Amino acid sequence: MAQNRRKKNKDLSKKIAEERIEILFELADRNFKTHPERTQRYVTLARLIGMRYRVRLVRDQKRRICKHCYSYLVPGSNCRVRLKGSTVLTTCFSCGKQSRYPYYEKPAAEN
Repeated sequence: MAQNRRKKNKDLSKKIAEERIEILFELADRNFKTHPERTQRYVTLARLIGMRYRVRLVRDQKRRICKHCYSYLVPGSNCRVRLKGSTVLTTCFSCGKQSRYPYYEKPAAEN
């Protein structure tokens, strides 16, 4: 009986953590131009919540954070995004490091 309740509480807290992370990324996106230091705090909190509750960040969220200095990345503002071969090359202007992500072209739909 107690284990069943524990499992439900764990599932509920993971769901709440995912929602909070989503909200923090929305706030970071909204406040990037006016308050970049506040944006950095939002990203730090999102990472800490993810680690605390063992919740993985979604792929889009992961790509918005520099893997080296953990700064919030906005293409054209504090990072450069280029397509090179079959990879997406993202260069952070804060630390100068590059991250590479593979991409694949979708096959053309046959008529």
